[in-house]
Amino acid sequence: MSTLADRLRAARGSGADATTTAPGDQPAAAAPAPTAAAAPAVPTAPVASAAPAAPSELAPAAERLARASAPLAERTGRDAESGLGARRTLATQSVGRVEDLKASVHTELLQQLGPQLYDANMDATELESRVRAVLADVLAGQDRPLSSGDRARVTQEISDDILGYGPIEPYLRDEDVSEVMVNGHDNIWLEKKGRLVAADATFADEAHLRRTIDKIVSRIGRRVDESSPMVDARLPDGSRVNAVIPPLAIDGSALTIRKFATDPLTVDDLIRFGSLSPRTADFLEACVRGRLNIFVSGSTGAGKTTTLNVLSSFIPADERIVTIEDAAELQLKQEHVVRLESRPANIEGKGAVTIRDLVKNSLRMRPDRIIVGEVRDASALDMLQAMNTGHDGSICTLHSNGPRDTLSRMETMVLMAGMDLPVRAIREQVASAVDLIVHQTRFKDGTRRITHLTEVERMEGDVITLQDIFVFDHGAGFDAEGRSRGTLRSTGLRPKFLEKMAHANVTVDPMLFATDGR
Repeated sequence: MSTLADRLRAARGSGADATTTAPGDQPAAAAPAPTAAAAPAVPTAPVASAAPAAPSELAPAAERLARASAPLAERTGRDAESGLGARRTLATQSVGRVEDLKASVHTELLQQLGPQLYDANMDATELESRVRAVLADVLAGQDRPLSSGDRARVTQEISDDILGYGPIEPYLRDEDVSEVMVNGHDNIWLEKKGRLVAADATFADEAHLRRTIDKIVSRIGRRVDESSPMVDARLPDGSRVNAVIPPLAIDGSALTIRKFATDPLTVDDLIRFGSLSPRTADFLEACVRGRLNIFVSGSTGAGKTTTLNVLSSFIPADERIVTIEDAAELQLKQEHVVRLESRPANIEGKGAVTIRDLVKNSLRMRPDRIIVGEVRDASALDMLQAMNTGHDGSICTLHSNGPRDTLSRMETMVLMAGMDLPVRAIREQVASAVDLIVHQTRFKDGTRRITHLTEVERMEGDVITLQDIFVFDHGAGFDAEGRSRGTLRSTGLRPKFLEKMAHANVTVDPMLFATDGR
């Protein structure tokens, strides 16, 4: 084994040969190695003038030295980047593996259950237990290793897809979500506390979204296809559903679900939310018990149906109520309630039953109260006639921007009936039929407030006279978070329909209309 001195001597000899060789010339033949006697004394330690070791010997050491001399932060950054990249790759592979597994399990589950999933005679609880049992067997038979977390995720997502409504099912269970809006299979938005937020979920593709829409509408006997690309429907809990598919929806099918709470809001909830004050709640309860005809107006999403539910809760339990809606949403607690729902035309364009048809039919059902979910067409004429022919205490909703605009919309909808009636005759019918307008507004901060309680008085010339009883006071401004500080305040005017309420043996405390309180 050569010593350090021998290696240094060899390196010095190669360096000397290199210095005597001109650039481009071939090196001279190596001289014979000197004998031990003739060899000069060589120091045992390397000197500064000693030639470096051969490149082949120094390369590995140089690499190690460069790595060792690199800054600690740089080395740490390189290691972190390599580790992060590895983790991302593993995460992507894991997600892809779970998605592939979910697709295969879903397909096998459909093959095993077959038509049982669409059997209308099977109880929902029985179907759910059967699906979960088959799903557990299918997952147990998979040869791919699966962690407990992935197993729980696959089970929940497939159950939501088979038994529920796919990726939007968790948001339908979330009590903080009031509306789910799907703008294409990969674009889902939610309304939480009056604000719009993006959802962290997507449908697999357009076909997946269409299957979900078909599942919703088919359960209530409706359809959506190219010949009928728009549909109004409802979920079993009463949540309102609207769906629009291509070619009308350009960027993919659009699905909008307005959720209704399992436990409907009460008047105490509206007072707590600030939608109305205790004083106005007492006043509205007296108006309903006093059999006034009431129209609840407001813009889209202002909370009209919720207010209609609350007003309906004031109806005495010994009265017969007939509700008429496009899609049954009202959640009345009385025992004597008959619920009617309109029906669209079939695929041949026949068999449609409109709100107007139902209003006409309800008059033959001996109703004490008629409640129409929304008046939006010629049914307004039939509602006015019902209110003017002894069916007092009826309640309806309609879209408008204010109390005065409510009357204008009613006139327009009456004209839609095709009757050649003079405007004055229509206004006389409106002034005679409607007693109170409850107008509701959705503010920019997402809150929903009743802003007007307005009495419909009488005709003065060709104009219907309106009188505000309670009006929302905007003078308090807004707080730091943009919420309105205003409240619903009395104008100090006493309504003239108090005499009509007295005939129904309902009296109102005059102090409700005092201007020094809320």
